[in-house]
Amino acid sequence: MTDLYIIDRESGKKIEEKVPYKNALLFLYGDHPFAWLLRPLICNLPFVSKFFGSLQRCPRSAKHIAPFIEKYGIDATEFRDPIESYKCFNDFFIRKLKTSARYINDGNDIAILPADGRYLAFQDINHEEGIFVKGKKFSLEKLLGDKKLAHKYAQGSMVIIRLAPVDYHRFHFPCNCVPSEAKLIKGPLYSVNPIALRKNIDILTENKRMITRLKTAHFGTMLFIEVGATYVGSIHQTYEPEKHYAKGDEKGYFAFGGSSIILLFEPFRIQLDQDLIANTHQGFETLGKLGQTLGRAISPL
Repeated sequence: MTDLYIIDRESGKKIEEKVPYKNALLFLYGDHPFAWLLRPLICNLPFVSKFFGSLQRCPRSAKHIAPFIEKYGIDATEFRDPIESYKCFNDFFIRKLKTSARYINDGNDIAILPADGRYLAFQDINHEEGIFVKGKKFSLEKLLGDKKLAHKYAQGSMVIIRLAPVDYHRFHFPCNCVPSEAKLIKGPLYSVNPIALRKNIDILTENKRMITRLKTAHFGTMLFIEVGATYVGSIHQTYEPEKHYAKGDEKGYFAFGGSSIILLFEPFRIQLDQDLIANTHQGFETLGKLGQTLGRAISPL
């Protein structure tokens, strides 16, 4: 089954997701012998993604913006800048939104969705049977590159956010915090679409990623992890380390391509919203928007 269904949080309805480059994904992550040969070449050689990304920065790529917006039903009224101001496709891809386009939920004890995207929520990752496919887990130690840090979050809460090419690709702080400097872990750039993750969940622990520790007053120290993917030229951080940021402030953005964010909370620090958890347990990602509620801080006994 290659159709991808998600739950739209605003309407509560199950909808079929339009997947850009779907046929290419199905081929690349299929079982054809040529795909087995081609996949590591595309995903393990950084210059391939960089080259494709460079094409999206060429002035000629601007002609693809309007057709892309129309095909995928993107709401251009939310854009801060007029479509005509984008000089290339990547300008559109890293677009900013009007301040009024997203409502940031109030309350110091409420964490928000840090990006537009498709959400999976796990209240206690130690008790989960698998991610995307039953029985398929991935290693926190491998994800974080730190055994001690992995042990600290082993019974904590986790949120996986998948940003599709159609999404607003800037990400924001989910709560008031003081962020550390982002730590880069180099790796390949496999696709993070479920078509690929159902084949190999370890993609999330192998791909290039950046890890930032967020010191917070209500949620302990949480981890904010950006995961690169095929055709993502780079992960850009726009914040300054060790400076206080308010909930909803911009943290950074992804250049062209699909990508993911992983949030990790220490045990008993957050109660994730029940609709996100329920949809996840039913095997569906939840389509959410920046500023909607993610969960509430758990008061210490």
